[in-house]
Amino acid sequence: MGGVPAGTATSGVMPLSITDAIARALEHNLGLLMADTSVAHARGAQWIALSQMLPNINGRVSETREKINLEAFGFPLPAGIPPVVGPFNVFDARVSLSQAILDLGALNNTREERHNVAAAEYTYKGARDIVVLVSANAYLQALAAEARSASARAEMETADALSRQASDLRQSGIVAGIDVLRAQVQLATAQQHATASANDADKAKLALARLIGLPTGQEFSLSDQIPYVPVPDMTVDDALDRAYKSRPDYQAAGERVRAAEAARAAVIGDALPSLHLNADYGKIGLTPGSAVGTFSIAGALNVPIFQGGRTQGRLQEADADLKNRRSELEDLKSSIYYDVKIAFLDLKASGEQLDVATRARDLASQQLTQSRDRFAAGVADNIEVIQAQQAVALANEQYISGLYGYNVAKALLARDLGVAEDAIRQFLGGIR
Repeated sequence: MGGVPAGTATSGVMPLSITDAIARALEHNLGLLMADTSVAHARGAQWIALSQMLPNINGRVSETREKINLEAFGFPLPAGIPPVVGPFNVFDARVSLSQAILDLGALNNTREERHNVAAAEYTYKGARDIVVLVSANAYLQALAAEARSASARAEMETADALSRQASDLRQSGIVAGIDVLRAQVQLATAQQHATASANDADKAKLALARLIGLPTGQEFSLSDQIPYVPVPDMTVDDALDRAYKSRPDYQAAGERVRAAEAARAAVIGDALPSLHLNADYGKIGLTPGSAVGTFSIAGALNVPIFQGGRTQGRLQEADADLKNRRSELEDLKSSIYYDVKIAFLDLKASGEQLDVATRARDLASQQLTQSRDRFAAGVADNIEVIQAQQAVALANEQYISGLYGYNVAKALLARDLGVAEDAIRQFLGGIR
């Protein structure tokens, strides 16, 4: 829910669409910025593993002044000849190379880190989908809060009109004084509701601005209305097939399984013989001018014979890690099934609730009109009108909640399918 503010606030009011909000969140949301560092970390680990397979070349230049006791190195000299030689200078300039010719452990370590990079990239894409979902939800919440605020203002205006109407009818002797008091109480209640709703709408907009990293203090308005787009035409089986192919968290889990398999193979490879080439070339002499060229080339076959149970211990650890990764993959596959099934259930239920709420809102509006006419005609008191007002308020709230829930269900379906970044505009209708 955090974001890194970018830019400076302008004096005007910035229009902000749901598409703009999502785009800004993808650039400035704190969670996504932090997720990006995990990809860089994984790529760094991949380069470290790859360095074991690539040539390692080093250069060295040294100038040494020495004085040596030859007897200490096993060169006894005849009597009368001093055993100490020097001081003298040794100049050496040399380039050395080390190259793995056959090293199955290093090869599989490189494969492991390649899969870890792929897993980190999928995880980053999953983080983008979550940011898209969260920012779209925050925008929809702000829209719903503004709709509730507008509805509360309309209720207050209606209550005010009814209060004035009751006062006029009281002066004409058509209604009793209790009707005026009831109307005034209803007006006060509507005013409180309007104030609270306006405050909630302002706080929802602040939460949205924080999430998408708007400049601190920037005034903005929501340029979209709550959109209504029908449910995408697909079956549950089609959705599941798409989710298994597209969900970045599922793809990341698969890459982590393959990384664990490569890590296990690397343990086995470290216990097998490896072949390395070491070579160097340079010039050595008493002075740089008198130095002559020398070189050495050595092929080394390393054969592990006994390592005190280290290989067995590492293999047990690798087997345990691999088992955990496979279990996580299977659990996630099951979770995706239930996520998609629940998303379709929520879509169906919220769609039906929205249809009912739409009809109820229209009926409540007609009921209020008729009750006001009956009150004006003096054939009913304003209890009936107040009840009709409350019915309108409830119907409006149910409609706003139904429309919000319906759109959130579609956004969650896009997230469950693993295509939130690509499909959210289609599912929510884009700019309207």
